[in-house]
Amino acid sequence: MMKLRAAETRGKANFGWLDARHSFSFGHYYDPDWMGHSALRVINQDLVSPGGGFATHPHANMEILTCVLSGTIEHRDSLGHAEQIPAGDFQLMSAGSGIRHSEYNPSQTEPLSLLQIWIEPNEHGTTPGYQQKKIEAQPGLTLVASPDGEAGSFRIRQQAKVWRLQLAQGETLEWALQGRHGYLHMISGELTGNGLAARPGDGLLSRDEPSWALTASQGSEALLFDLP
Repeated sequence: MMKLRAAETRGKANFGWLDARHSFSFGHYYDPDWMGHSALRVINQDLVSPGGGFATHPHANMEILTCVLSGTIEHRDSLGHAEQIPAGDFQLMSAGSGIRHSEYNPSQTEPLSLLQIWIEPNEHGTTPGYQQKKIEAQPGLTLVASPDGEAGSFRIRQQAKVWRLQLAQGETLEWALQGRHGYLHMISGELTGNGLAARPGDGLLSRDEPSWALTASQGSEALLFDLP
């Protein structure tokens, strides 16, 4: 079964300094049909105004992956990290038994665009952790996160893999899922997955599909989630 999550049907929140779109129920946005997909709980597309940001707040028992699309995010946490994550970099915060952090746009002139993704872990109460690295977009699939840190990817506390996808116009890629759950979040361009068209902000999901045939009608970039 394949299903489209159209960008324009996502939840919305605007606080002046933050303009957000929620692929799944989050905060004040609730939709019983979109509570997550397997272990994937949150995909928020956030646009943060210059100087805006999230004050210090807690998390626990969640794998929180941040993908910076443009601008730079400044991160501080209770583990002592004080980092800036520029566009092209990814950050993984394993909240475990508990962590507090803040996130800000340090620029006073440029907006910050990012994706924040929450994946439920398969073990609770673990020691919190922080990882950050640049993962260049390359043709085809580039592994971002995996259970064992394969190919230099982030080590994630779940039997899941996250891939960065880049396809040129007219290019096709076969993505084998072997009956697991799949999700695609479009960043740019346009492609079809098993015949369903996806554009920026759209999502595609599947349950029990052995594979996806992904074909780009224009140069495209997306995140792919291989889920239990």
